[in-house]
Amino acid sequence: MDGGHGLRQPMSPAISASAVVPQQRQMQLHHHPARPAIADLFTLYLGINSKQRPEDPSRESSNKLQKRVTALNRDLPPRDEQFISDYEQLRMQFPDQEQLQAVTESVLISFVLQCSSHAPQSEFLLFATRCLCARGHLRWDSLLPSLLNAVSSIEAPVGQGVPVTSGGPVTPSSSAITMPNAPNFHPSNPASPLSVMNTIGSPTQSGIDQPVGANVSPIKAAEFSSSAQLGTAARGDQSRRGAEISYLHHLSCRILLAGLESNLKPATHAVIFQHMVNWLVNWDQRPHNMDEADAMQTWRLEKPLHEWMHLCLDVIWILVNEEKCRIPFYELVRCNLQFLENIPDDEALVSIIMEIHRRRDMVCMHMQMLDQHLHCPTFATHRFLSQSYPSIAGESVTNLRYSPITYPSVLGEPLHGEDLANSIPKGGLDWERALRCLRHALRTTPSPDWWRRVLLVAPCYRSQSQQSSTPGAVFSPDMIGEAVADRTIELLRLTNSETQCWQDWLLFADIFFFLMKSGCIDFLDFVDKLASRVTNSNQQVLRSNHVTWLLAQIIRIEIVMNTLSSDPRKVETTRKIISFHKEDKTLDANNIGPQSILLDFISSSQTLRIWSFNTSIREHLNSDQLQKGKQIDEWWKQMTKASGERMIDFTNLDERATGMFWVLSFTMAQPACEAIMNWFTSAGMADLIQGPNMQPNERIMMMRETYPLSMSLLSGLSINLCLKLAFQLEETIFLGQAVPSIAMVETYVRLLLITPHSLFRPHFTTLTQRSPSILSKSGVSLLLLEILNYRLLPLYRYHGKSKALMYDVTKIISMIKGKRGEHRLFRLAENLCMNLILSLKDFFFVKKELKGPTEFTETLNRITIISLAITIKTRGIAEVEHMIYLQPLLEQIMATSQHTWSEKTLRYFPPLIRDFLMGRMDKRGQAIQAWQQAETTVINQCNQLLSPSAEPNYVMTYLSHSFPQHRQYLCAGAWMLMNGHLEINSANLARVLREFSPEEVTANIYTMVDVLLHHIQFEVQRGHLAQDLLSKAITNLSFMQDLLSKAITNLSFFIWTHELLPLDILLLALIDRDDDPYALRLVISLLEKPELQQRVKAFCSSRSPEHWLKNQHPKRVELQKALGNHLSWKDRYPPFFDDIAARLLPVIPLIIYRLIENDATDIADRVLAFYSSLLAFHPLRFTFVRDILAYFYGHLPIKLIGRILNLLGVSTKTPFSESFAKYLVSSNSSVCPPPEYFANLLLNLVNNVIPPLSSKSKSNPADTTRSTFNKHHASSQPGGIGNNDGQRAFYQNQDPGSYTQLVLETAAIEILSLPVSAAQIVSSLVQIIAHVQAMLIQSNSGQGMSGGLGQSSGLPTSPSGGGAEPAGSNQTNSAASGINATNFVSRSGYSSQQLSVFMIQACGLLLAQLPPEFHMQLYSEAARVIKDCWWLADSSRPVKELDSAVGYALLDPTWASQDNTSTAIGNIVALLHSFFSNLPQEWLESTHTVIKHLRPVNSVAMLRIAFRILGPLLPRLAFARPLFMKTLALLFNVLGDVFGKNSQVSNPVDASEITDIIDFLHHAVMYEGQGGPVQSTSKPKLEILTLCGKVIEILRPDVQHLLSHLKTDPNCSIYAATHPKLVQNTS
Repeated sequence: MDGGHGLRQPMSPAISASAVVPQQRQMQLHHHPARPAIADLFTLYLGINSKQRPEDPSRESSNKLQKRVTALNRDLPPRDEQFISDYEQLRMQFPDQEQLQAVTESVLISFVLQCSSHAPQSEFLLFATRCLCARGHLRWDSLLPSLLNAVSSIEAPVGQGVPVTSGGPVTPSSSAITMPNAPNFHPSNPASPLSVMNTIGSPTQSGIDQPVGANVSPIKAAEFSSSAQLGTAARGDQSRRGAEISYLHHLSCRILLAGLESNLKPATHAVIFQHMVNWLVNWDQRPHNMDEADAMQTWRLEKPLHEWMHLCLDVIWILVNEEKCRIPFYELVRCNLQFLENIPDDEALVSIIMEIHRRRDMVCMHMQMLDQHLHCPTFATHRFLSQSYPSIAGESVTNLRYSPITYPSVLGEPLHGEDLANSIPKGGLDWERALRCLRHALRTTPSPDWWRRVLLVAPCYRSQSQQSSTPGAVFSPDMIGEAVADRTIELLRLTNSETQCWQDWLLFADIFFFLMKSGCIDFLDFVDKLASRVTNSNQQVLRSNHVTWLLAQIIRIEIVMNTLSSDPRKVETTRKIISFHKEDKTLDANNIGPQSILLDFISSSQTLRIWSFNTSIREHLNSDQLQKGKQIDEWWKQMTKASGERMIDFTNLDERATGMFWVLSFTMAQPACEAIMNWFTSAGMADLIQGPNMQPNERIMMMRETYPLSMSLLSGLSINLCLKLAFQLEETIFLGQAVPSIAMVETYVRLLLITPHSLFRPHFTTLTQRSPSILSKSGVSLLLLEILNYRLLPLYRYHGKSKALMYDVTKIISMIKGKRGEHRLFRLAENLCMNLILSLKDFFFVKKELKGPTEFTETLNRITIISLAITIKTRGIAEVEHMIYLQPLLEQIMATSQHTWSEKTLRYFPPLIRDFLMGRMDKRGQAIQAWQQAETTVINQCNQLLSPSAEPNYVMTYLSHSFPQHRQYLCAGAWMLMNGHLEINSANLARVLREFSPEEVTANIYTMVDVLLHHIQFEVQRGHLAQDLLSKAITNLSFMQDLLSKAITNLSFFIWTHELLPLDILLLALIDRDDDPYALRLVISLLEKPELQQRVKAFCSSRSPEHWLKNQHPKRVELQKALGNHLSWKDRYPPFFDDIAARLLPVIPLIIYRLIENDATDIADRVLAFYSSLLAFHPLRFTFVRDILAYFYGHLPIKLIGRILNLLGVSTKTPFSESFAKYLVSSNSSVCPPPEYFANLLLNLVNNVIPPLSSKSKSNPADTTRSTFNKHHASSQPGGIGNNDGQRAFYQNQDPGSYTQLVLETAAIEILSLPVSAAQIVSSLVQIIAHVQAMLIQSNSGQGMSGGLGQSSGLPTSPSGGGAEPAGSNQTNSAASGINATNFVSRSGYSSQQLSVFMIQACGLLLAQLPPEFHMQLYSEAARVIKDCWWLADSSRPVKELDSAVGYALLDPTWASQDNTSTAIGNIVALLHSFFSNLPQEWLESTHTVIKHLRPVNSVAMLRIAFRILGPLLPRLAFARPLFMKTLALLFNVLGDVFGKNSQVSNPVDASEITDIIDFLHHAVMYEGQGGPVQSTSKPKLEILTLCGKVIEILRPDVQHLLSHLKTDPNCSIYAATHPKLVQNTS
């Protein structure tokens, strides 16, 4: 998959010569006085009759030479030996030897072009060239590039000349061949005798790369007058013309071979190599207007063809010969010679192509991970790891879409893109891997954002503007249609097996509708595929009407309606759709559920719909179904008649009525929608109750409450009705005149949750499009923010829209943070933004661009730092660009923040953030000084404003005349007055705080906290000084308690007594001062206040964490009771879900973090114990549990871990292992759980997370069998799925988002909770993986599952049946003792061979989710297992035997497991590769640790293992320059361990044994230089060449020789000699 290797393109301009000779210099050479004399001298010795050449009257030759030429006057030319003396005699007459050399070179080349087909003349020219170069009259390094350039000019097509590559601009004369003694002309000139010859060239390429700086050959037009000359032949027949080119190649190659006997410059070698490869690549390019048959006959008949090709091959072999190493063999590996489509019947050429393929395959092996074909997205992590990078130079990384999978190129590099996807051959390994990914996606329902990234609009639905290819998409429409049809058949088989899978159908219908609506599925093609599968199935797969129901969901989509009404194939397609109808004639009328009724009537509904599209196809429809449709009408009439004015009671529908209403939603969506809307308005309206602070002049109407529609009822409605209903509800909720009921809002939310793919919409964008001023409407912004904050936060995260939502909310915050009195809207938006920031588990920008200060508030800036710290420490930084942007992001955040974090907090921060924040100066001292300077003024103002006798009118005076810098101290001044036991005027204080802007209130809180804590410390110090030493110890505790008690009382005045300040911001301000000894004590005291605990209890008792299941009559809480005086004030709009207790949901977890950082784990346990009921409402509590365990791994006592795990509760049905609780509370914490525990953990991942294999035979029941098994297995596991269906709906698993994520994260939580060290855990996992095949195969022998896998295994066939470490060796079973493998394999649904390789994949995936502490242990343990391998440690074994053993050991475990040749080394390397493929970019920086543990490397076998481990990482390191250079230097150092100058290897090995490693190192350098898959134009980066040049010095001379081109010395490196920067510097 090289992406167009069929095109024959010239070699890289990186190996071309330097600058183009200016036209002025060419003209000087053309008119040089020596030119005619030199031309006549060559004419004489070539035996060309001068009379045939018209005299040039302008020619001026010397008398002496004229006499000699005339005196001879003989027909035979002089002897060749006299030529050099004649030339030297002529040479002495011209003083400028440099110009004479250039003229001689030009004339010589012109005669080579003329006389190449004349054997004696060719021999003389070769002789003359040798002699002139040997005497120093010509330079090979100048002559050879000029000659090759001239030959290329001859071959170029008409009008094309010699096009220029990226080397630089070309002057007009550089693409023309100048005749001696004649004006220059362009090859496209019709008068040119070369014009017809120039048609001989490759029509598929833009031209031959011109060696820059080559002296083109000026040729005189008259010199082509001879019938034996090239011009005459060019006007002859086509075969003669081809022969002339062959003769020219032949002579040129002989001259090149002569030149290669000398020491040429690397730049010259590069030019020669380039042209030789181009000649061979274009050997069969036929002239213009010649058909292929004639061309092939012509080439076969020409005798010189094979001769010049052999000479070309001789030149190439000399260039790449490793003794001289003029050109690295790697240049052959990356050239186009290997892709010859028309290989001639020539053994020499076939041999070099086979050698290129062999060496290329070795490089490819180093680039690909073991079991590369098994690496497939699991959708079990929140992010999509980008393993693909731009393959086009200049493509922006930031604009690159993520690719879920990549396809390997011929050199092993990852490729992606729409064009590539369309070229994947059907049925191949890459095709199967793509389908495996798509099938897994259809089963596990990943984020719609993933589908949008990777899918394409089907060609039949594309507009002209969408015709350009999509670089990030890797699935062709054919693949998608195939996978969707397969999933449909799979669900049919599950349904036929009596497995309860209605939930699966619902989830599939949601995705199917989304894909079809997006135009990603070709409807006609899908129907054809589905009909074909149904027809060809071995068993009667279509036994129910589920397919009809599925198609009925999409039949109202525009593209489907257009197809069925106007497409030429509409009749045929309609017949196929009708063929899917399957009515169940055995329905029991007394036992019919709503699903059965829906499936029974759905055919009729669909038939009516098809008829409405096109009545002309009525004859193809089932008339019985049309009649059956009347039953729906009759039922609906009866329902509406029976309900009368009372409307339909949706809370008391029986099963039959529910089923019929579902049918109605498919048949008549509009009446059904109206019935639901009437249900919500049936209770009527009511005036909003006036509050104490509200103005009576505005009347607000509010809907009376009804019951929300249940999820069970909504689940069966057609998606079309859901769309209509959601639109209608939005009209009423956001655009209506009355305040909507809670039931209506809950139903709207449930619609979005139940069909997350089809109904999702970004609310800010959607609503403002419908009404641009909607957010300015009273109450709409509040309601929208409440819905988002308390209901739809997980949905936005699932869709990957949290960042976009954060930017939208930030705009609201920035607009109102300085606006007076907007406290309720501001605090709600700020709270939502807190939740959004803490929910983002990936790198994010605080603004869409890194310009200007952040628009966040001080509170949000601080939380952003905390969120980034948690994310980076627990999940790493995913992308290279994120690591680059982290520093400016932190600077942007902290530019407007004065906060500094305590040492205890910084201790747990990741180094990237800690190092940045460590240098910040703590400005608290300055803040206190500023307070002290303003204290007198502030206290005076407070006395006037807050005294009990203060006038209310003074409030406006204060607001109008006080300075902003003094207003921020108002709360601090009030606190000081209260601390002095003075009574204050709470009414005035409340009014002022309400009139403040939200930003000013926040500043008051932060300032008051600093002043409060400073005052406590001051009082403590003063109390200490007042006491004598004896009484200090006695009274200290009591004194402290009094101070804290007084402080709590005063804070309660602000928070509870008069509700003057928001509690959540006050708590955040206090915990941010955790380095103060009293801050956290105040926090705990506030959390334990009865007022708060009563609020929390009331909140929890009136609500349910699983709000979608609560179908009771909603009760609305009064605004003042819900939010308090400060937030409610004059606001009249009622709350829906908002509450002071709910505002604490993002705050409580941060308090727990701060308590743990300060070693107050007992207090943290106490806080969690009380607030666990509140945290059950946290929308992302599962993520909180996982992150806090990872963030503080190794620092949490087991008691606190248990308390944290209790937060997950029973309702989440977290799938913990059956024995997890036993090991969690084990009395002996030093004993690691047995291997069986870890094996079962991995098995659970294999069954529920790893994408199952896809059999090549799509009708094979193996896939269905395993899927069915997984359903029963998952539902029967302790803690498994609670419902009867195999899949969970999104609303049942909102955090972390999908069931695969839940299973993987649960496994990570188990590992993080175990009371044993990371080293013990990793050791157990590694030992299981090292011997997994042996354990499974041996223990499972005789069970009938360990035999050959056959055609349906999905695993490739092993290339070898031999092995290096048989499964029966006594080294294998000790690690996995205690595992009942027979039962183990049977529970997997796989054969033992398949299970073993998937266990490796699952283990790598699991370890990649754990913190870096586990990574270090993995590297150490993996290196130990490798070094301890018994056959590798045996130094007495011959090198060849060890090399062969390593070759077998490093086979894919997939192959080895089938042949019973698995080794611990192969398994461990495969584990590392699986681990690497799932790591974020930041955590790749520690991967070199495993190699450091392997050093010193003392054998080639170990060297190969080291390269095999790190080689596949290069594609991901290519964009991280420092990490790439670090890794490359490490590989060179490892090479130096074995092949270094001072290496102590017992059996020295010849450098020729590691040619594959040499090629790979060249490839690595080129890959990094290109920044993606290596192309013919790729160049190495100068920094990398500099690094290589330094580290190469440690190697032996023979190895240095093979790597000599990876240096910056132009005298020994072709890369340096042709590098633009180096050439520029040397020139």
